[in-house]
Amino acid sequence: MKTVLIIAAAAVLSIASHANAADGKAVYTSACALCHATGAMGAPKTGDKTRWAPLIKTGMDTLYKNTINGKNTMPPKGGKSGLTDADVKAAVDYIVSQSK
Repeated sequence: MKTVLIIAAAAVLSIASHANAADGKAVYTSACALCHATGAMGAPKTGDKTRWAPLIKTGMDTLYKNTINGKNTMPPKGGKSGLTDADVKAAVDYIVSQSK
């Protein structure tokens, strides 16, 4: 019986992690793509490895902090104050995954 519970728990965790990946893409599409897909206001385009490399080197905690609090012309949470910190982090994770 314990084995079944462990397998079930692992399946739930797997589904949850896939949901977070999908949420990151959804948040990106609805809140970040306006600037990061086009380069508007100097935003580094998603997928531009050269522009993202030095930003990624600063570490995920720095990227999360800058995105949540805003930096340069980017307002806090990309101007979408209704986003949770978890939403923002998922979007950052998505952008970084597409820009390495």
